[in-house]
Amino acid sequence: MTAIREVIDIDRSPDEVYAYVTDPSHLPEWQLSAVSADLLDEGPTHTGSRVRVTRRIGNREMPMTVEFTELDPPHSWDLHGIEGPVRPRAHGEIEPLDDGRRSRVTIELDFEGHGLGKVLVPLVVRPQMRKELPRDEQLLKHRLERTTD
Repeated sequence: MTAIREVIDIDRSPDEVYAYVTDPSHLPEWQLSAVSADLLDEGPTHTGSRVRVTRRIGNREMPMTVEFTELDPPHSWDLHGIEGPVRPRAHGEIEPLDDGRRSRVTIELDFEGHGLGKVLVPLVVRPQMRKELPRDEQLLKHRLERTTD
């Protein structure tokens, strides 16, 4: 069972939403704790692509490496942390609404702690993300809906 799950409706097509959320360069634009995100592999994002993400957790900046383990455009994506003390497991789904003119986005998160992360995950990370994910989804909605056609 996932620790955190949030759902939001966005006035953009599933293709537009999917392209935005699976492009690592956009992470700091819509995720409050993301300081930076860099694709580590050449070419477009694909299953197996690795991303180096630096996040602000509590009052510390922590780098972590995540890998896309599934990409099913424009329906879903999965990524898992493969390096760092805090390793996220994220699953996202996009459901078309109104004949594909709008989208329902569901994001589920959980975390695995390694070393110091075993302490940080229950005490800092999960509480922070329970507060942050709804705001992240609102920011995602705002970023995508403010774009003009």
